Amino acid sequence: MFEAGAVTKTVVLTDPRGDAASAQVVRPTGTHAPYLRAEGLSKAYGATIALSHVSLEVHAGEVHALLGENGAGKSTLVKILSGIVLADQGRLEVDGRPFEPGSLLGARSAGVSTAFQELSLLPNLSVAVNLMLPNLIKGPTGINSARRNEQAAAALLQEFGVTTVDPASLVADLSLAEKQRVEIVRALSHRPRLLVLDEPTAALADPGWLFDIVERLSGEGVAILYISHRLAEVRRLCRRGTVLRNGRSIETVDLTGTPDAEIFRMMVGTSQDELKHKAAPNRNGRGPRLAVQGLAGRNVHDVSFEVGDGEILGVAALEGQGQRPIFRMLAGLEPMTAGSVTVEGKAADLRSPAAALRSGIGFLPEERKTEGIFLGLKTSSNISLPVLGRVLRGAFISRSRENALVAEASERVDLAKRYQGMRIAALSGGNQQKALLARVLLSGPRNLVLYDPTRGVDVGTKQVIYAAIRSFVEQGGSALIYSTELAELVHLAHRCLVVYGGRIVGDVAGSLLTEDRLVSFATGHGDIAA
Repeated sequence: MFEAGAVTKTVVLTDPRGDAASAQVVRPTGTHAPYLRAEGLSKAYGATIALSHVSLEVHAGEVHALLGENGAGKSTLVKILSGIVLADQGRLEVDGRPFEPGSLLGARSAGVSTAFQELSLLPNLSVAVNLMLPNLIKGPTGINSARRNEQAAAALLQEFGVTTVDPASLVADLSLAEKQRVEIVRALSHRPRLLVLDEPTAALADPGWLFDIVERLSGEGVAILYISHRLAEVRRLCRRGTVLRNGRSIETVDLTGTPDAEIFRMMVGTSQDELKHKAAPNRNGRGPRLAVQGLAGRNVHDVSFEVGDGEILGVAALEGQGQRPIFRMLAGLEPMTAGSVTVEGKAADLRSPAAALRSGIGFLPEERKTEGIFLGLKTSSNISLPVLGRVLRGAFISRSRENALVAEASERVDLAKRYQGMRIAALSGGNQQKALLARVLLSGPRNLVLYDPTRGVDVGTKQVIYAAIRSFVEQGGSALIYSTELAELVHLAHRCLVVYGGRIVGDVAGSLLTEDRLVSFATGHGDIAA
């Protein structure tokens, strides 16, 4: 445990969302020097300016928000703090001393530890090994002791309230939420003075576990930089926040006196109302486009539902209630043990993702970097993969035809043309998600099956994704969407199913579709909100 009276520490987290009229610039009270001070940080990658003269201060015991769109420079700042990249210009101080980390291990030795948004765990190794590296415990013979490492890892997991993860499990076998918890525990295990958490709740259906840890650490004097796209969480945890836009620090504001609308304006340079679209009408009177009957499989029991033309059907559930296997079965990634799926009245072939796509189901996976994109390829190649047969001229690819299709798909998701020729690994998470959605749309599905499509993206990108989904269903398609954000489902879906214990326990629509009602079903209490 972190001990009272121990050396002051600092935590950095990442995630913004919310609504709010004019910004109030604020400095923390007191006369103490900031624990973390960044002055004039700049970083360029060739002609691309990632950061330009960014300045930031975080005080001991403060939970400080870092806000901005994808591509605003947050990830670059996190990498500089973590020792992964070096700033071209500027100065960093931690606890009044120069801070110039040259590597991840160098940053840790200086008291800085990071839990990354794009998880850095090694999937082919156990939880225990991931937690104990690079200081694995050896046995009497000098060989790494699996038993001792698992015992030490179990103690760490227990200390931070993670009781459902087996230290002997392979990381690859964990759910995304479990991986996120292990990533955070590993960062905490280094007992840092500065802890960087990047979008720490993006994969957590119930972030209360993390909130308790953050509040405890700040009470013990830990300086916390919280980076998040969820403004509701930011407001709960943070008094101050610094806004980045286009690689520059725009303002540090008092979050208690600054409306969400003003924060959004600072982040994107325009008002949130300008990006809103009317909800698509529910035009599902022509019968179901996608029909699922008696579906069963891993942790799924007798699931039945229909999605009509022009309908967005949401799915809400707490972590591990069977929603993930349902989506993966529809995508051809997991076998069904019982049930049937039809698309426009015809039996769907779900033996593989390619077969599911031929049946009319376009799937957007949970983890874009490990399940979706090909990091070594250009963005245009990632988008055009499912339609290569349409761009071949004999044995060769017609680049003009490919570029035309990619440009059309990119326009549907507001992906700037300049990104198409870049390696997709160089794009921000939000732009990678746009490219992945563009690929799904380009593949020509009649039904979208989207698993948490806005996880870890900024408010502007969310609006773009919402608009693309609405445009798709307005043209007669259907969409099935799972989201960890209940407010998103209430805002976007015409109806919402609630999954609990592998079964559908609620189906709500219209004025009954509220967060309170979804929570009551999702926690197994039935419709106590009625």
